[in-house]
Amino acid sequence: MYQRTGKSAYKADLQNTIDLDNHLGNPHMSYKTIHVAGTNGKGSTCHLIASALQEAGYKVGLYTSPHLKDFRERIKVNGEMCEKTFVVDFVKQHKEFFLNHQLSFFEMTLGMAFQYFKEQKVDIAVIETGLGGRLDSTNIIQPMITAITNIAKDHTAILGNTFTKIATEKAGIIKERTPIVIGEQKGFLKSRFRESAGNKNALIHLIDHRSKSLPTDLKGTYQKANTRLAQKVLHLLRESNEITITSKEIASGFLNVVRNTGLRGRYEVINEKPKTILDTAHNVAGITQLLKQVLKEPYENLHVVMGMVSDKDVNKVLQLLSKQATYYLARPDIPRGMPVKELSNYFTQNKLTNKTFKTVNQAFDGACLQATKNDLILVTGSTFVVAEII
Repeated sequence: MYQRTGKSAYKADLQNTIDLDNHLGNPHMSYKTIHVAGTNGKGSTCHLIASALQEAGYKVGLYTSPHLKDFRERIKVNGEMCEKTFVVDFVKQHKEFFLNHQLSFFEMTLGMAFQYFKEQKVDIAVIETGLGGRLDSTNIIQPMITAITNIAKDHTAILGNTFTKIATEKAGIIKERTPIVIGEQKGFLKSRFRESAGNKNALIHLIDHRSKSLPTDLKGTYQKANTRLAQKVLHLLRESNEITITSKEIASGFLNVVRNTGLRGRYEVINEKPKTILDTAHNVAGITQLLKQVLKEPYENLHVVMGMVSDKDVNKVLQLLSKQATYYLARPDIPRGMPVKELSNYFTQNKLTNKTFKTVNQAFDGACLQATKNDLILVTGSTFVVAEII
């Protein structure tokens, strides 16, 4: 699967997904869908939308990736993970098809989600892209509305090494005569999205990030951009009579995302003395927003537990980090995790004080031993690092 092995698992082709969907009887056509892409924030945005729809009384399917602890986190209905028996039965029933068509992990998982949502009779499914948009497996759906959170440089070996190339891939989710909401703030990329929307006769809506954002139980000021985007999506669906939802239900949904959907790892505080924060930020744009929030925290000393995967621009990330902090490094327990010695060399070259450990949990224990009650411990750098602590 891509999240564990990287580029070698990526398939730039929708045919397998189409074949699987046909094999299953096109289950995704049994309910309405909302499609969300973007470099950062798309998972949070999906959870915000799903939570609000649940508050309005809808039965909501939610498909996101990657998972933190349990594979079934990827497929939820009203915040509840899909049933274990369904996963086992689905794989047994369709194993021969999977093998004959050499399906990827993501393709199988998406088909599983589509089928589960049909069997659970969901009203609406909120679908997050896995990687990119144009050739992402999720792009076979015909949603009520699409949304793109932002564009940053990540997965450049697959999506391209410029903002414009990446934006072009993300813009691939724009559908004919289907409204598109754009959270991206860079002017030249807005023009690119306008062009893509125009080619599809799709009405485009740009988010004004100076506007007031609704409060949410998701911590971190960076969530304001996601709440504005989610709110706009919901308002547009209400205005077009696709859904019935009140402003009160939207507000309540945003305040109860964790309770309603089970989202974790987004500026999640797991301890107060010392304050300990988990965040899945893993690229330059994400780390930038995370550190802006961390700088607002009161603390005496900063202890950062970090690990990264091998396809990230490590030096650009490290240039953002404080030289006053102490870094506790380990390799995430996945094949594409960056070896800790290699990561430590990058830190040392950037004059960042660091210690190495065999496992993420040992690195975390090391930080906890050194931190006093007035210090701050931050766990970040990769979804897989956070997953090992939760």
